[in-house]
Amino acid sequence: MTLDSHTLFGPLSRHAEFMDAAADLLGRLSPLGRLRKLRATNPGWERQTWRDLAEAGWIAAGVPEAQGGLGLDLQAWGAIATAVGASPLPEPYLGGGVMAALVLPAIAGQPTAAGLLRDVLAGATVLGLAWQEDPGEVVPTSVSTSVSRDGSRIHVVGAKRWVAPAGADGWLLHARLGALPTLVWVQPDDAGVTVDTEARADGSLLCTLHIDTCLPAERLLAQGPDVDRACQHAIESVRLLQCSELYGIARRVYTMTLDYLNTRVQFGKPIGANQALQHRMVDAYISVMVCGALLDQAYHDVAAQPAALPRAAALAKSRIAERVIALCREAVQLHGAIGYTDEYDVGLYLKRALHLASWLGSPRTLQARHLALAQHQGGPVQPEGPAAEGDDYEAMSEDGFRLMLRAFLREHYPQELRHVPRRLRLHEVRDWYMKLSERGWLAPAWPRRHGGMALSPARLLVFFEEMENWGAARLPDQGIINLGPVLIKHGTPEQQERYLPRILSGQDIWCQGYSEPNAGSDLASLRTEAIPDGDDFIVNGQKIWTTLAHDATHIFALVRTDKTGKPQAGISFLLIDLATPGVTIRPITNIIGEEEFCEVFFENVRVPRANLVGAPNQGWSIAKDLLGYERIFAGSPQQSRQALHHLEQLAESQALYDLPEFCQVYGQLLGAVRELEALYGRYADIVRRGELLPPSVSALKVLATETYVRIAREIVHWADEAGATWQGMPMADGTKLVPCAPFLQSLVTTIYGGSSEIQRNIVAKAVLGLPSR
Repeated sequence: MTLDSHTLFGPLSRHAEFMDAAADLLGRLSPLGRLRKLRATNPGWERQTWRDLAEAGWIAAGVPEAQGGLGLDLQAWGAIATAVGASPLPEPYLGGGVMAALVLPAIAGQPTAAGLLRDVLAGATVLGLAWQEDPGEVVPTSVSTSVSRDGSRIHVVGAKRWVAPAGADGWLLHARLGALPTLVWVQPDDAGVTVDTEARADGSLLCTLHIDTCLPAERLLAQGPDVDRACQHAIESVRLLQCSELYGIARRVYTMTLDYLNTRVQFGKPIGANQALQHRMVDAYISVMVCGALLDQAYHDVAAQPAALPRAAALAKSRIAERVIALCREAVQLHGAIGYTDEYDVGLYLKRALHLASWLGSPRTLQARHLALAQHQGGPVQPEGPAAEGDDYEAMSEDGFRLMLRAFLREHYPQELRHVPRRLRLHEVRDWYMKLSERGWLAPAWPRRHGGMALSPARLLVFFEEMENWGAARLPDQGIINLGPVLIKHGTPEQQERYLPRILSGQDIWCQGYSEPNAGSDLASLRTEAIPDGDDFIVNGQKIWTTLAHDATHIFALVRTDKTGKPQAGISFLLIDLATPGVTIRPITNIIGEEEFCEVFFENVRVPRANLVGAPNQGWSIAKDLLGYERIFAGSPQQSRQALHHLEQLAESQALYDLPEFCQVYGQLLGAVRELEALYGRYADIVRRGELLPPSVSALKVLATETYVRIAREIVHWADEAGATWQGMPMADGTKLVPCAPFLQSLVTTIYGGSSEIQRNIVAKAVLGLPSR
């Protein structure tokens, strides 16, 4: 079985037509057999195919129309690169076409440069950029290649490494005339130019240029600071396009492996029925989704703010390259021995990924660059200008919206409750709950007609980001994040009119009654039953792991109303007042000594039939909706951002930023949180559109909770002897941190709302379609 990748991973690009056209052209011009044939040759690609690609607009896509291009944005090139990733191409599309098409427009006022640009766009000239001299460089800052003038001639001396492409008609050589940045056009047959080629893992070739040559002065194409800016912009842009190609590799390798697991039979059944392999494929699926979300976010950020390119490209490539190499490595393993043969395609993709990952900046060097740029930015966004006013949140500038939130937090949020590393009780946050209620900010994702803020996904993330950066505690929010959306979608007008305002006013505090002693992850086995009796139901049974039930006034519960059919078919969704006679609440002490959970017992509890949400025996469908909302909330970056804040506090107080090994770990965690934010944004957009969350939201919950656990473990690790203190470590900002508290609290996040194992089972069956047996 082959699942369509659009179904698996969603829309790829605003330029999907470019991707589809590129895929069709690749299928006709360059099957993988051609790649195998040409990899043993020098230069490893063919001129006619290059001209065909240029004629199709591949090189001209992102060049301004005034300079002979198609005038599209960077993501149009990215769409083509994604198709190239899925169908690897021998021709040096990025290094020999796009790179020059990015540099030359910036200097096209010079006649020779203008002519080169015309020839590059027509496919008549293949031109690369020679900029790198030393290992580990990510931008051309240290340049020893020199240019000197002698009348009508220039003398160029230097060496460049890892230059693409082999077989080029020439290269744009980045050099210095004294201290002045310059760009010189050199050709392989110029006297004094030596070209050595280096074979890459995927069979492609890079060059080392040794240059000691005298050239006509017109070969000096440009000089001045604009040269450095043009070259750096081209390098950063192609680095981001590499991420698109890597993403295309990931999608193709993933679908190949999924198809193999569904069709390869061992011991009389498909190997995809093995749960261990299913979970590994789910993790691979999560990786592909994360790569796509992070890539989309990078293009979005660059389109909105071009200055964001260096940071976006460094983050995207450092994360995506690592994930794609790991994915390809896993694909080889899951294919078994055939995956290790050259005749099977998965190896080609792995080797292309290795080449892309290392050329133009490795994940290690780019992670360091991203961290340096992030620290240079100074942490959270520091907006400028006046705070916004009013309630037209989407019309506000982002800076104005942030400043409005910060001003409100500064004035109203209790200082002593900032960054508290535990779940607070109702009496501790009641005043803050009411302040948000009075301001109309209690339900940021609800529609306005029901008293919400109706924030778009982008604004919703800003809202949570500011709350998290301030250290605002989580409220007793089951009514806000779970029941509210369910009533808005499934409730009667009377239920909406009665309950939604009372949630917003703080009159009703809700808890969730799903799990039972023998019906946790296996929720369909629940036994709490509701028997009709006139205008009421009589409820008997028990719920467990009910968060903050002792602070709640009401519970929304799944109850069994029919025992005759399938277990899921006899469940209803019922609203119960906890003050009703027959309800008993018994707190449970958790692993950190707090009473966060409760048992709730029902003994002949009489509940009005009007409290039934939806139709009788339709509670399972409603529950799945609610679990989707719960999982997107559990998939929020909030907990991971909070944990990362505590790690940053620890680093400041213990001078950990002075340790290279800490910076490496911190850079990885910072990137992991950015990935989570990007993927979360995709699902937040679905909620905002009012659409049903797909089963793949379970993957978001896995990523979010396991990222949180990972960060929490590092807090304990870097706290050394204080890692198990319960007294609290004084931080540089005057607060105290209990290092093990986030770790202990994180343990339950991979359990509640369906354990990580159950979430992987859901994705394996409902999303990937892997066989049960």
